[in-house]
Amino acid sequence: MRLVGPSGEQVGIVPLAKALELAQEYDLDLVEVAANARPPVCKLMDYGKFKYESAMKAREARKNQAHTVIKEMKLRPKIDPHDYDTKKGHVVRFLKQGDKVKITIMFRGREQSRPELGYRLLQRLAEDVQDLGFVESNPKQDGRNMIMVLGPHKKKTEAMAEARQAQEARKADAKANPGRSQNAADSEDVDVETAENADVEAPAEAPAEA
Repeated sequence: MRLVGPSGEQVGIVPLAKALELAQEYDLDLVEVAANARPPVCKLMDYGKFKYESAMKAREARKNQAHTVIKEMKLRPKIDPHDYDTKKGHVVRFLKQGDKVKITIMFRGREQSRPELGYRLLQRLAEDVQDLGFVESNPKQDGRNMIMVLGPHKKKTEAMAEARQAQEARKADAKANPGRSQNAADSEDVDVETAENADVEAPAEAPAEA
């Protein structure tokens, strides 16, 4: 076998008995790291420490992994101004989190003969949030509905990083101002965690209808 030392140095090709002897001498484990190589490659290491470090790296990778989520918002072509502002607020929040948003205009009855109403509404919404997102999929008719997809300017990883920074800033502020309500600080932390992991841990939001 080809043996690699504990610091990554090449020991060379040695018989199994010699490798086991060295492992005992260094009080380390003999671990096969490349079984398909010819000859196989083994390394002297602390296997328990190796497993722990590997698990920590995998955990950190999962923590930083970005999942693109497509949220959905449903509107009616004759939506009133208050409802429009509310739903636009949801779209803004989704885009800030780095998520895509599928906007669905639902036509009913005679509204189906006025597709231009839905088209104008989608155009208006796209213009209202253009600082945060862009039209990834142009408006198109889908049966009784008209659909448009908005994509965020900000990547999911950037949104997650900003959320973590905001959380850390609030924690620092709470330490600097001990009189602040701890319950309020805890509530803010939960909100940030939910924003970061909505696609993994939070239940799917029911599409809102006007």
